[in-house]
Amino acid sequence: MDTRELQRTIASAATSDGAGVKLRRSLGQSPHTRLDPFLMLDEFSSFDANDYIAGFPAHPHRGFETVTYLLDGHMLHEDHLGNRGDLKSGAVQWMSAGRGIIHSEMPQQERGRMRGFQLWINLPAREKMKPAGYRDIDPAEIPAVALHGGGRAKVIAGTLQVDGQSVAGPIQGLATEPLYLDVELPAGAAFTQPVARGHNAFIYVFEGSLTVGAAATGRALATHSAGVLGPGDLTEVVAGAEGARFLLLAGRPLGEPVVQHGPFVMNTREEIEQAIRDYNSGELTRTPG
Repeated sequence: MDTRELQRTIASAATSDGAGVKLRRSLGQSPHTRLDPFLMLDEFSSFDANDYIAGFPAHPHRGFETVTYLLDGHMLHEDHLGNRGDLKSGAVQWMSAGRGIIHSEMPQQERGRMRGFQLWINLPAREKMKPAGYRDIDPAEIPAVALHGGGRAKVIAGTLQVDGQSVAGPIQGLATEPLYLDVELPAGAAFTQPVARGHNAFIYVFEGSLTVGAAATGRALATHSAGVLGPGDLTEVVAGAEGARFLLLAGRPLGEPVVQHGPFVMNTREEIEQAIRDYNSGELTRTPG
């Protein structure tokens, strides 16, 4: 198997979104920091309620999927379809905006730590106008697999290959064939995972540090940085002296034009202009037929 080397690093940048939620953005800082099919990755983490209490009031989306993974805290999701969902520590919400959704994500706590991630994944052109939908995934539905050396991997999407066995996560069968792992390693521990050849892949370190790549050629990846991996079919990492916790994400590239205007991601400027008109007129959330 061919080991994927660390091709480039994208250091996360402090920013804010929603009604002023403080976060760190790696992928998606600019069009040049996307990785098909991934559009954006935000990390949020704070013990100070002032950094998150304003939340994400009602806002629209069209043309892509949002994946919210909450490590610590409590958020309430509501949308124009009448859905309500409590997202608590360890849970995931996988939402497909499709042709249009208006939703809010608001904190349900006034103190304590709020920590997690939001990932945006593009939809293929043929699915951008499908009906909106989402799935709330309870922590009990997410396999947590013990690794050699005291590590652990949570399998959110795709399949983990460990000790000759396959462990499937709750999200399967999507057009982009995503792999989404949350891996924790003690100091000096190694981790390997096959990644489909031809799929794009990156690692985001949110605790500690890693060496990424084959033993002789591995490169360091620091905390709060995304490491874009080169071609190959195997990911190899070794945790630094303080251990490491990271996301490993991979997906089938769509190879389609990406035109983004805020919360709308389509293939052409004309489709973006139509999305804006549809939002202003109320058509964005009208049920076809």
